[in-house]
Amino acid sequence: MSASIVGWGHAQFGRFDNLDLEALIVSVARQALDHAGVAAADIDEVFLGNLNGGFIPDSFCSSLILQADDALRFKPATRVENACASGSAAIYQGLNAIAAKRARLVLVVGAEKMTAISGEDVTRALAAASYCKEEAAQGMTFPGIFAKLAQDYFARYGDKSAALARIAAKNHANGVRNPYAQMRKDLGFEFCNTVSDKNPMVAAPLRKTDCSLVSDGAAALVLADHETARAMRRQVRFRAAVQVNDFLPMSRRDVVAFEGPAKAWRDAYRAARITVNDLSLAEIHDCFTIAELLTYEAMGLADRGHGACVIDEGVSAATGKLPVNPSGGLKAKGHPIGATGVSMHALAAMQLTGSAGDMQVPGAQLAAVFNMGGSAVANYVSIVEPVSA
Repeated sequence: MSASIVGWGHAQFGRFDNLDLEALIVSVARQALDHAGVAAADIDEVFLGNLNGGFIPDSFCSSLILQADDALRFKPATRVENACASGSAAIYQGLNAIAAKRARLVLVVGAEKMTAISGEDVTRALAAASYCKEEAAQGMTFPGIFAKLAQDYFARYGDKSAALARIAAKNHANGVRNPYAQMRKDLGFEFCNTVSDKNPMVAAPLRKTDCSLVSDGAAALVLADHETARAMRRQVRFRAAVQVNDFLPMSRRDVVAFEGPAKAWRDAYRAARITVNDLSLAEIHDCFTIAELLTYEAMGLADRGHGACVIDEGVSAATGKLPVNPSGGLKAKGHPIGATGVSMHALAAMQLTGSAGDMQVPGAQLAAVFNMGGSAVANYVSIVEPVSA
């Protein structure tokens, strides 16, 4: 690959009544430019990952990034949307601009303001990212869609509710160490595995602790071509960047097989010339705990139907053979849609440069990022590594 991450910015995720989308975007854009040691005037192109979908009135928001510095005025700025993978989609557009030699330096921001509307309205807005002729028309929300995946998986391979609770407990324990996380509380396995007033069933078999959080948040990256990156303070190179889209209708797919994610992982391993055993850590899209379980199988950590073994045997624990979501994932960190993919890449870069603080995976040398849009429809897998000066 011809591009690297050379700087980043990351806001805390959560509910922020006093911050609008513009404030979120401006804050992380300035952080990323400062962290990279890059002047705004030297940025060649700007991309914003943002879903919106009715969360806020601002449907035309790409130029909000220009508010971060007057020197960004007249730079080409484009909003990129691909459901919950909008952040990675924006990064990949930046990679494409560099590969095409249209740009040497690219600023990518992912941001979402979700909490300005009611929970019911958020659920309705997100449902529009399904196949509206079938899934949304049948009244299915995304908790309902991933509950259907869990139901089908359980019917095929047995009840794995306890494994889902272990995934939730792992990610909440990891989130305690993440200063950017929305929820920094170790809930424990028993709480996550028990239906209660504080942990109700949302859509059987998924409990509240099986579902990611509604969040406000933003993250940003500066990308540079190879020659420019060599002179930077830090350099985290893309060894692979793969996008695989599948059919939108669930009726056209075996949704439990996670075929789109599996192909994206295979293609990324092939491009990077590695196997899953070479990875130091992975940040993956746990919008619901069943998604993390299915991703264990898609990424090759377990055979189909045996994903529960990964969590049951501690393979994906922070101290396991392959730490998965040492940040706490979407489950604890939060899931501000457009920010998620950019956040995952920023957190991976922190790990690879030894700057992840309490989240640090010792000796991290190779990281994977998996960001997913919809019910395994838009699938992005990145493999990144540090480059020493």
